[in-house]
Amino acid sequence: MTADPDLRRSPLAHLGEIVAGEGGRQVTLREVPFLTQINLRLDPDGQAAARVGRVLGTPLPTVPGAVATAGVVRVLWLGPDEWLVVAPDGQAYPAQRALHDALGDEPGSVVDVSANRTALDLSGPAAREVLEKGCSIDLHPRAFAPGRCAQTTVSKVNVVLWRLDAGVEAGDEAGSDACYRLLVRPSFAQYLADWLTDAMEEYRHPALDSVLRLSHG
Repeated sequence: MTADPDLRRSPLAHLGEIVAGEGGRQVTLREVPFLTQINLRLDPDGQAAARVGRVLGTPLPTVPGAVATAGVVRVLWLGPDEWLVVAPDGQAYPAQRALHDALGDEPGSVVDVSANRTALDLSGPAAREVLEKGCSIDLHPRAFAPGRCAQTTVSKVNVVLWRLDAGVEAGDEAGSDACYRLLVRPSFAQYLADWLTDAMEEYRHPALDSVLRLSHG
């Protein structure tokens, strides 16, 4: 079960928001802590898959790297019989219980892994260029469009990399900038944040104090 909200502390609580550059060269890094994350494993051809789909409000995606959407819920394809259900903070217990009931007696598992990863959002016109410095998969929009995910490495760190729908999940009201969400283990979060910050260095505008650190409080 997810920890008492009053006792939780994000591994990057001190990070705040880091902004480098401006205009078409801007890139922003921020943590999105405490997302609900449920690991789901079952037979995609079994009857439970249909029941789980009804609970989630969307069929389980079966195309590699696909992300299904239902309201605030996202379902990421991790493997032929494995998915990651992502939702806002506070949904872990009811989601886990409902999915477990939907699984019934069929083989499978429903596990709350919310504490296993935190999320880093890298967004802005230069986000792809920054990420390409340490990620070997093809990030061109033709290959990695919004609504796609992959298990990969960024600077030797294992992550679930997910391209968000611009302006919807990333808080970008303009809706024009790419945003990549990196789900990373807490023990590697600081290293990855440091690496990304260093990779953003070339985009700093010399005439501006382009690094803003805003306390989470």
